[in-house]
Amino acid sequence: MSNITQVVNVDKYLKTLKKGVHGSDLDQLLSSTGPYTFFAPTDLAFEKLNAGTMDTLLEPANRAKLADLINNHIVTGKIMFDDLKDGDKLTTINGKELAVQVTNGKVQVGNINVLAREAKISNGVMHLLDTVIQ
Repeated sequence: MSNITQVVNVDKYLKTLKKGVHGSDLDQLLSSTGPYTFFAPTDLAFEKLNAGTMDTLLEPANRAKLADLINNHIVTGKIMFDDLKDGDKLTTINGKELAVQVTNGKVQVGNINVLAREAKISNGVMHLLDTVIQ
């Protein structure tokens, strides 16, 4: 079974996230035992950012800012999609609070849609997002 970094490395919809995870050195954390819940922004999510944002963040001088952005998507513990309940508050590993909203079976964290897709992962769970958490 793969860990979070390995899943990100091979997913064709997470190419930008792969660059961000490796550029921020968070591939080490996301390969460790965890468990972690990773709200993974898709390539389409990154395309919603202002033009040039990711290129700037991927520069070596901006590694800390890139890590901070990626850390906004990582929560300690394994939280399955069905465990996300309306009114829950999740805290990311860098201290950002994410409010969970559930309406008619549609789940959002911080007003961002969570796409139900739970890959079998050895060190946690990964859900896809259609927008980057900033």
